[in-house]
Amino acid sequence: MRTPNFAERLSMAYTAKKAQLERAKRLVEAPERAERLKAREEAIAARKRRNAEREAARRAAEEREAAELAARQAAEAAAREAERRAQEEAQAKRLAEQTKREAAEAAEREAILAARRAGRKKKKRR
Repeated sequence: MRTPNFAERLSMAYTAKKAQLERAKRLVEAPERAERLKAREEAIAARKRRNAEREAARRAAEEREAAELAARQAAEAAAREAERRAQEEAQAKRLAEQTKREAAEAAEREAILAARRAGRKKKKRR
């Protein structure tokens, strides 16, 4: 068996490279490759469409939840406001009753004091 010289090795490398290029050209020009690429593009488009649908559904759900939260917060705020008003009214009513009671007590004390004064004046006149 003889060893190839430099020129033969170059020639064999060129031939191998040429054969490899021919195989690559045949693969690129093959109709099955075009079909595979088309199928791949369709799969990518379908995946993007599904992702967009999921994202739209997620956003709609978030918007629904936000609207429900806002409605719930508004209802709670209205309930708190109504409770605050009721408490203020009850406090105002208690304050009015207390003022009325204090006025009645003051009038009663004044009447007692007036009666005492009148009694003392009567004693002085005798």
